[in-house]
Amino acid sequence: MKRIVLASGNPGKLREIGKLLTGLDYEVLPQSEFDVSEVEETGLSFVENAIIKARHAAEVTGLPALSDDSGIEIDALNGAPGIYSARYAGPDCNDQDNNDKLLTELKHVPDTQRSARYQCVIVYMRHAADPMPLICTGSWEGRILHAPRGEHGFGYDPLFYVPTHDCASAELPPEVKNQISHRAQALRKLVESLSQ
Repeated sequence: MKRIVLASGNPGKLREIGKLLTGLDYEVLPQSEFDVSEVEETGLSFVENAIIKARHAAEVTGLPALSDDSGIEIDALNGAPGIYSARYAGPDCNDQDNNDKLLTELKHVPDTQRSARYQCVIVYMRHAADPMPLICTGSWEGRILHAPRGEHGFGYDPLFYVPTHDCASAELPPEVKNQISHRAQALRKLVESLSQ
C-alpha cells in the first residue's frame, strides 16, 4: 500500500477524503501523525494555497502529499470569502462565527442575488520538488439561505442551499454529500488520474 500524507488538520476534510479514497491502493495519513506544522497560506488562489500545503507536507515527511484548498464564493460579495473562507470572521474564528458574519453581510440581499458556489482544488505531489503536481478541481453551485438548517457537514454547509436536492448541504446525509460535493467532484478526478 502506498502511503500519502494529507496536508490538513481539518477533521471534516479528513473524514470526507478518507471515505472517498477507500478502495484505492493508498493509505492516507493525516499530517498530524508526522508532526507537520500548519504552513502559512500566502497564495492568492485556491491552487496556490493547495500547492503550498502539499509541498510543505511532502518536504517534512518525504512522502507523496495530498492537499485540498476549498472555500465558498458568494456573487453578491464579489466572490468573498473565497480563499479566506476558513478565517472569514477573523484569525481565531470557528464555523459559527463565519456563518454569523456571512448572514450579517447578506442581511438585505434578496434570494435572487444570493447565488454561491463551493470551490475545491486538490493537489497531489509525488515529492516536494514535483514540477508537475496533479491538480484536480470541483465546483458546486447553490445559494445562501437566510438561516442555518441541518446537522451534518461543517463550514458553511448549514447555509448552503443545494437546488438539486431542495435542502441545505447540512441536511444531506453524508453519503449523498460525498457523491455530489465540490470535494467529491475533485476527488473523483484525482482517483481517476491515480488509478491510471
